[in-house]
Amino acid sequence: MKEWITGRNPVYECLRSNRRHFFRLLVARGVEESARLSEIQTLAKGVKLQVERVDKSELSAIDSHHQGVALQVSAYPYADMADIFYLVEKKGETLFMLLLDQVQDPQNFGTLIRSAELFGVHGILIPPDRAAGVTPAVVHASSGGSEHLLIAQGNLAQAIDLIKARNAWVIGLDIDQTSQPLEKTNLSGALALVVGSESAGLRRLVRENCDLITHIPTSGRLESLNAAVAGSIALYAVYLRRN
Repeated sequence: MKEWITGRNPVYECLRSNRRHFFRLLVARGVEESARLSEIQTLAKGVKLQVERVDKSELSAIDSHHQGVALQVSAYPYADMADIFYLVEKKGETLFMLLLDQVQDPQNFGTLIRSAELFGVHGILIPPDRAAGVTPAVVHASSGGSEHLLIAQGNLAQAIDLIKARNAWVIGLDIDQTSQPLEKTNLSGALALVVGSESAGLRRLVRENCDLITHIPTSGRLESLNAAVAGSIALYAVYLRRN
């Protein structure tokens, strides 16, 4: 299966990570020759990929937000839990994972991927259905962060069991009468953060499998934070604690 990645940063990160097969690189005629575009062309030479100069209309037919460049690639290479655990052992670090419980909006998924990559998450697990996958839109929303992260698909309950077997805490991000404020939650050591869907939060069985539930206190008039924003804040809190 082939797909198109567009946008200068997503294309650059895709080429830089070199985790996919590359088929075509299209660059618009007359486009501004920025430093990023120059880097893209240098990376393309490194993988023996020829640059094809085309009219902007051809790129617009692929994606209206192309920024003058499009890269045809193979489908996203999903990892599995064993790959994530191996990476942790290879780095000699304590486990830090992000589990997403049916996050369906590509923009939210991409934002969480970008935050996870920046804040040292070893891997992300998503359900195989009723959830956003790593599509070109998600790659774009993550600014290419998806190309540097191990993202696996699987059953969340089974994954939680595997994580707990490695003496890691599983912390759900949600709010109810039993949840505790994020600043009072112990975020040190091996852990996995679970973020629920945009509309329903954590599903009951997923919530029950978590070791504890935490929430981000707010003082405004709105009911809650966006799932991606809340998840990103929590990931940064863990990053601060670990560093």
